[in-house]
Amino acid sequence: MSETITPENEVAKVAVMNQLPSGNARVESPLHHAELDKLAASNPRAGGVLLRELKLLGHLTLRGSQDNKSFMDGCAAVFGVALPTEPLTSVEKGSVSIRWISPDEWLAVVPGDQAFEVERSLRAAIEGHFQVVNGSGGQTILELSGPNAVDVLKKSTILDLHPSQFPVGKVAGSVFAKSTALIRRSGEDTWELVIRRSFADYIWLWLQDASREYGLVVKA
Repeated sequence: MSETITPENEVAKVAVMNQLPSGNARVESPLHHAELDKLAASNPRAGGVLLRELKLLGHLTLRGSQDNKSFMDGCAAVFGVALPTEPLTSVEKGSVSIRWISPDEWLAVVPGDQAFEVERSLRAAIEGHFQVVNGSGGQTILELSGPNAVDVLKKSTILDLHPSQFPVGKVAGSVFAKSTALIRRSGEDTWELVIRRSFADYIWLWLQDASREYGLVVKA
């Protein structure tokens, strides 16, 4: 991970690291041990809640001022879509999704094998004060879908998840069970949870229990 905070009239010097392993090194997602692929092959075909891990994606946290035209324009050029500026919203284009975190912070999710080049492109395109942190190895995304996905979420978070208060595209961070999650409604019955790697096993176990009454289907 690396960051840039560039003083006035000074060139930033940072070490940008490619987090992808080389050679024959094994890459494991936070829920590798749960063997979700085997569960997906053997579990029931029907249920009210569908779960899958959107694993090994690139997670880039961006910090910068909306008043910095170079920052806003550079991000738009690299991602192919402008950063969302309305609070608690997100944007998506192709394989890229960007979540609003605060007025000067965003989480950009990109294909894992592109994170390094995207970070390098951002640093080349932006001038002034900004920060890019590659936190790909520290978190993962769980996707919940199906008619009862929202019922499971209601057991887990204090957020008001009614469509009038939480429409498609909205993003909010909240307590989730006894952990935390950045929750995004990506479709009418589809939700994404950005969770910390260290809590992935706990949340996986929680979701199994919370989904029991509706039927849980694991997707590969």
